[in-house]
Amino acid sequence: MSTVDLTVVVPAYNEERRLGPTLETISAYLSAPDSHWTDWELIVVDDGSTDRTREIADAVAARDHRIRVLRLGRNRGKGHALRAGVLASYGRRVLVTDADLAAPITELERLSKALTDGHSAAIGSRATDGATIERHQHRIRELLGRGGNFLIRGVAVPGIRDTQCGFKLFDGERARTAFAASRLTGWGIDVEILQYFRRRSWPVAEVPVRWAHQPGSKVRPLDYARVLAELSRLTARKPFHRPAAALRALRGADLAVAALFLLASTLLYAGRWADPGGRYLVDSMQDQNQWEWFFAVTADNVARFDNPLYTTLQGYPDGVNLMANTAMLGLSIPFAPVTWMFGPAVTLNLVMTLGLAATAVCWYWLLVRRFTGHRGAAATGAALATFAPPMISHANAHPNFVVLFMMPLIVDRALRLCEGRRVVRDGIVLGLMATYQIFLGEEPLLLAAMGMLLFAAGYGVARRDVARAVWRPLGRGLLIALAVCLPLVAFPLSWQFFGPQSYTHVVHGDNTGNSPLALLSFAERSLAGDAANAAALSANPTEQNAFYGWPLLTLTTAIVIVLWRRTAVKALAFTAFAAAALSLGIRVPVPFTDLALPGPWKLLASAPLFESVIESRVAMICAPVLGILLALALDAARTAEGAVRHAVPAAAVAALLPLFPLPLKAVDRAPVPAFIADGNWREYVDTANGESLVPVPLPDPAVAEPLHWQTTVGLGFRLPGGYFNGPYGPDRIGVYGSAPRWTSNMLRDVRYSGKVPEIGDAWREQARRDLDFWRAGAVVVVPQPGAGALRQALEQLLGHPGKWRDGVWLWDLPPRN
Repeated sequence: MSTVDLTVVVPAYNEERRLGPTLETISAYLSAPDSHWTDWELIVVDDGSTDRTREIADAVAARDHRIRVLRLGRNRGKGHALRAGVLASYGRRVLVTDADLAAPITELERLSKALTDGHSAAIGSRATDGATIERHQHRIRELLGRGGNFLIRGVAVPGIRDTQCGFKLFDGERARTAFAASRLTGWGIDVEILQYFRRRSWPVAEVPVRWAHQPGSKVRPLDYARVLAELSRLTARKPFHRPAAALRALRGADLAVAALFLLASTLLYAGRWADPGGRYLVDSMQDQNQWEWFFAVTADNVARFDNPLYTTLQGYPDGVNLMANTAMLGLSIPFAPVTWMFGPAVTLNLVMTLGLAATAVCWYWLLVRRFTGHRGAAATGAALATFAPPMISHANAHPNFVVLFMMPLIVDRALRLCEGRRVVRDGIVLGLMATYQIFLGEEPLLLAAMGMLLFAAGYGVARRDVARAVWRPLGRGLLIALAVCLPLVAFPLSWQFFGPQSYTHVVHGDNTGNSPLALLSFAERSLAGDAANAAALSANPTEQNAFYGWPLLTLTTAIVIVLWRRTAVKALAFTAFAAAALSLGIRVPVPFTDLALPGPWKLLASAPLFESVIESRVAMICAPVLGILLALALDAARTAEGAVRHAVPAAAVAALLPLFPLPLKAVDRAPVPAFIADGNWREYVDTANGESLVPVPLPDPAVAEPLHWQTTVGLGFRLPGGYFNGPYGPDRIGVYGSAPRWTSNMLRDVRYSGKVPEIGDAWREQARRDLDFWRAGAVVVVPQPGAGALRQALEQLLGHPGKWRDGVWLWDLPPRN
């Protein structure tokens, strides 16, 4: 049987008096000309009745093929009947209702609106504000029922006032998942299912309905005690079955999605996996050398039990504050054994491949848990969140911006705080998560916090009642998270901001915002990308931070318009718009003119922490937001009528196909000079006496290949210069590389100009002081553009010609005291 829009499940045990009218009423309502439930089914579950219940149900079903009768052999309880009916359903939405129709079938529309607004289940409630009770039970019976319900709420599902009302609407996929995992056979199954939804953080709405007590009710006051007994047995068993329950909840589709994400990530890096140590991602510029060095030096510090926050192997003799650089200690330390055995190139490739796939899986998990039970919609949204053009751009060079698996977990934990159930526990977990993310990347955490704050602001404006309800548990939980996080990161952060080689902030230039055209265009590594156009709209291939393409932005605009009544959609739309606007920077160029307007980033540009952010990166917040909007649209299309059901997936394919990521470009790596690789440098550099090897020009962000020399020989020698963030000048402003000295500047000018200035005694003396500062044991020049001019300059500075040795020009310097 194909999927239908709605399944109504009616459990029945000895209901011969009222079942016939109930089925006729439901059928007539759903078949009415003005009903939008054009595609439905009704399942009657006969729970081993001993009267004419089965005959009556069969007679009604014979007149309408949409009505089915499920016959159970013997009476085993309402829970067993409901489980059988829900598992036999095909509806995108599943309504369970008692045979007495105490809540009229017309109240279905109220519950349906709650699911349309983003909830996974809606309870028809007699006890919440706005409910109407048209006919009460006997006063004593009602008091006993309220007392029993109060105990059930306290023990099992706090926050839901009417757990036992037999009129509930569920998302079909999630209902079948929950009932398949259920174990109770009696009245307690209502609470068991609600508990399941709560554990999975699937939102449940309690909707006020009209209700009238019906004579002949099967529920007795003592049944509340039976529910508590069932729940106590379930609670006693639960701790021992959590791992097994988690495995049972895992579907084959989930494993297939994870495998596809891993395959996509592997194919993206296929150019390097053929030979991780011998292949180089050309669009990373010098970043691959830098990141391999970070992983190598961290593993070396761990092996030597040295301080993992600092090293003098680069930037010698001042050194490098590793905490003030994104060394990703949260992964570089755990992966140290891999680095020891296989080298930093393999570690970097493994971290980026697995990290990207793990990020996609975590976004998928969040979407299934919070936004849609449909696996295909969730997988599509997670793929966009993870493999969007900005992410692919950073996949060339910046693992801290692609290994983001903690972000969905942090978002989910913050949403749990809003629910206010276990504030202390969730606050502690959130604090630990934030701590770990700090050791993966602080700037991505800052951007994630910005995105969450924008979402909260948008949601709070749209739903002030929700904002008033959640601000206390959320605020308390955040304070607990800070109390957990701050002591754990106090020393590393103090080292970062006040330790050796710390700096105040990094200057990135005056024009690091996005052009408005960048948001509409295609990135270089997208299927529809144009390298020249992308280069004109971005700083470099690793910073193409927008480039979502006009088809996707057009589609998401249409999604927002159509789904605007959903509060989550309003908040997501505000988040995306605000993030895109902030990413335009301090000055926003008006396309096709020479004009520039003041940009909103100007409000944040001078604030602490924000002053070091490259503002174009704020547009990366849009990737998961667009992914969630797309998932919501695909999920909504499943219940749409007519051509819309197929139009939305087709539009999604049309919008995403131009963005399909191409494998990253890899080339053969420049060979390490034999003088370095064979260890001949040891004859000239006395490392025990603190001497360093000086490549010319000194390594910097433009020429960082000597870092690869270092990692090749196990970090055996120290280097002046380098590629890292360090302080410059009395204000300790952050710059890329070491603070320049006279000799390093002069040699760099010679290399790029090919001209040797007239060198006198004063310059030779300055060179001697600089070489003494670097404690240079030897100076080397490898074949490169401008090598002839460099040799001539060094001959004049050092007073003697160099000698050719194993692939380098070498100047041996006198031993140092």
